[in-house]
Amino acid sequence: MTIASTKDKPLNNTNYHIALLVIYSVVLICGTISLSLMMRIMKSSTTSTMSIAVLNLIFTHFIFLLTVPFRIYYYATNEWTMHYGWCKIVSSMIHIHMYMSFVLYVIILISRLLTFYHRACHVASFQRIHAIFISVLVWIILLIAVPCIIHYKYGDLKNGSSIENNACFQFGKNIESAKVFNYITSILIIVIATVLTAFQGNVLWVLYRTHREGCTSQQEFGAQLKSLCFALIMVICFIPYHIFRLYYLEHIDDLQSLNEMLLSLTTFNCLDMLTFLGTRTCNICFSGKPLCTRPNC
Repeated sequence: MTIASTKDKPLNNTNYHIALLVIYSVVLICGTISLSLMMRIMKSSTTSTMSIAVLNLIFTHFIFLLTVPFRIYYYATNEWTMHYGWCKIVSSMIHIHMYMSFVLYVIILISRLLTFYHRACHVASFQRIHAIFISVLVWIILLIAVPCIIHYKYGDLKNGSSIENNACFQFGKNIESAKVFNYITSILIIVIATVLTAFQGNVLWVLYRTHREGCTSQQEFGAQLKSLCFALIMVICFIPYHIFRLYYLEHIDDLQSLNEMLLSLTTFNCLDMLTFLGTRTCNICFSGKPLCTRPNC
């Protein structure tokens, strides 16, 4: 079975499908290469809370990338020939991926900021076993809660969708009953991403003023620069979409196609692992030595 919104017409536009086909193809190829290189680098680096957070991020990207070929197939053929339930799962994964990535970015950035501001007691108290326990707990909750939400709520035909034209990924009507939650979520993402980016930029400015020309040789500067890259990924990939989403929530019928296009751009954060692939880490990758993931690396 397949679904489409009865009022949504723009998605049938071939231009949208071609653009989405290109975007998801690039994300799949580059994201797979990025994750493969990062797994090679981190295969022996699982001893810190930072590396555990990064491994969770890698796993989040990996799960999402498994669903991308189905999106590519749909936009290449312009029809969904698989089961309706699988359409709901593939469609929901892009949102799960975006929000999980955001949470993990926040954890990584806050960990770096706590380390910089010398609150070692807070960092030290968060032991590796705690990070593993929280990671397992979060994934268990997701594996239990998400399938239930997808089955009973997401893509519910009673909420305004209908089976038509072998179309998929048109679930805009389903958020009509959760507008307030979506407004709050989008505003929080915009504010948190902006604030953390500002703090991270200030950290780099402080390090630059302290070391001047020698700052690039400092391990701490390199570590905080990578954190700034994560912050900028949030700003570039997430903030524009969520600013648009605030408007989209009031014009769902007219903007579902454009929403799908802008939502696809958030998936470029799958390339975030490339921030680790500097000259030193590339040498580590090909030499087989483990990557340093200590707070000052």
